[in-house]
Amino acid sequence: MTGTTMDSKGTTRGNSAARARSSRARSSRRRGLGAVALLGCAALALAACGSTKDTAAGAGGGGGAGDGKGKVGVILPLLTSPFWQSYNDYVPKMAKSEGVDALKTVNSNSDPSQQITDINNQLNQGVKGLVVAPLDSAAIGAGLDQAERKGVPVVAVDVAPDKGKVAMVVRANNVAYGKKACEYLGDHVKSGKVVQIMGDLASVNGRERSKAFRDCVKDKYPKLKVLEIPAKWESDTAASKLDTLLNANPDIKGIYMQAGGVYLAPTLQTLKSKGMLEKAGSAKHITIVSNDGIPQEFAAIRKGQIDATVSQPADTYAKYGMYYIKAAMQGKKFKPGATDHGSKIVKLPSGTLEDQLPAPLVTKKNVDDSELWGNTVK
Repeated sequence: MTGTTMDSKGTTRGNSAARARSSRARSSRRRGLGAVALLGCAALALAACGSTKDTAAGAGGGGGAGDGKGKVGVILPLLTSPFWQSYNDYVPKMAKSEGVDALKTVNSNSDPSQQITDINNQLNQGVKGLVVAPLDSAAIGAGLDQAERKGVPVVAVDVAPDKGKVAMVVRANNVAYGKKACEYLGDHVKSGKVVQIMGDLASVNGRERSKAFRDCVKDKYPKLKVLEIPAKWESDTAASKLDTLLNANPDIKGIYMQAGGVYLAPTLQTLKSKGMLEKAGSAKHITIVSNDGIPQEFAAIRKGQIDATVSQPADTYAKYGMYYIKAAMQGKKFKPGATDHGSKIVKLPSGTLEDQLPAPLVTKKNVDDSELWGNTVK
């Protein structure tokens, strides 16, 4: 064979040289491709800063990229609260505006086990996405696992799950809820007893609001004494326990209701029955701060029955629940950072992303603001 010379070990020097040249060429090509890949990654890193407009294709909670089409199931925690009634009314409107084919909402009736059944029923109907407002932060994990096994992405609204995979949590900062309520009461009630009517401590919302309020009072308003009512988002429980507490503590000066949707009416009724419902400005007025931002709370503020509420955004909960489930069905992902709608995406300790939507404090000064969703409900 011409062009080759055999060495003493039987190898072919010409072949060795050819292999070396080929190896150097492959190495050079790899370095070139690596440089291109690094440039592409750098460009993506610069683009993805949390904005809902800055997305990159990839696994969005239920698999690879898709067309975003298919039925979407929407599961509510309950419908006995005006807040969730308003959210329920917003869902079909926001689904239409975001181009989501949403099925009729399903109500889990305050039952965490029923909510898991509802999730499974929706999955068995072949939905391509789920928007769920969890009742129990831990129990919801079983339903999320079922969805993941079927490759169906889930967006959680209002409550962040303790475990289980979701594409995004759409929520407001519940720690800020408790802190805002504390600061309002602390600034208006200088000393004495205040009550917080808590939510369900099986929910991260109830835990965060309770702890934030308690810690804030301890740190900033040591002259206040906090009394607590675990009411589990139940109006009857709130009414009976508040009645008992007021019998033993008729000198209560402030109340923080963690959910006006379920606690407003029973609280006002209980105070009225005891002759303790005095208007703001009266020396005997009990300062009351709430959470939700429903029209009934706004009316109570105008009447001087309560003083403030934190407006939990039912409208944007529905809007961005639909936005993120469509994005997840398309395989889009997001990164922590400021968004283009006045919120901030944060990474939770579990690694899940949460879009923390604005939730302003509403008082007599701004209760008539036309931008507040509670003033747009008919």
